[in-house]
Amino acid sequence: MTRHVVIFARAPQFGRAKRRLGRAIGMAEATRFYRAILRRQIHALSNDRRWTVWLFVTPDAEVNHPAWRGAVPPRHIRPQGRGDLGQRMLGPFRKLPPGPVVLVGSDIPGMRPIHIAHAFELLGRHELVFGPARDGGFWLIGARRLRPMPYGLFAGVRWSTAHALADTSANVAGSIPVGLADTLDDIDTAEDLRRYRTKP
Repeated sequence: MTRHVVIFARAPQFGRAKRRLGRAIGMAEATRFYRAILRRQIHALSNDRRWTVWLFVTPDAEVNHPAWRGAVPPRHIRPQGRGDLGQRMLGPFRKLPPGPVVLVGSDIPGMRPIHIAHAFELLGRHELVFGPARDGGFWLIGARRLRPMPYGLFAGVRWSTAHALADTSANVAGSIPVGLADTLDDIDTAEDLRRYRTKP
């Protein structure tokens, strides 16, 4: 059965991507950094034949943005649609062809195909898998999709806070087997960027 990797991406537009980082280092530099990370991530994952890569992008009108051109087949580029982050993240799990799905963000510079392969391995034993981030959020969510996604999975989740993973985990606590993938970090702040650039 086909494995699906979904990259949840924002078009790398000046002033609209990485705004928190941009307030600290300047919007132009933040946009350049995000564009480079996004390009590298799409390239690394789409060249791996163990899975099929899909881009779910925002804003919805940017499905033809130059950043996606040539990265994946045009039919594998979809708009995220309306709703809050949780509602939009559920979309690929409901709409894609059969097979396990792993969804990741687009700003995780430490992510490599080996981390994605590990998440799929965990889905062999668990219904859901999360990739924790040190800030309390998560960079990855995966599902086997042998049953519908848990009702209320993202209800009341405090996005962009240190409680995002804990809130989501509490919504499924004890109801289905959940695995934890590798801990990786996205880059939202100047401190995140400093830590990434000084990492041995």
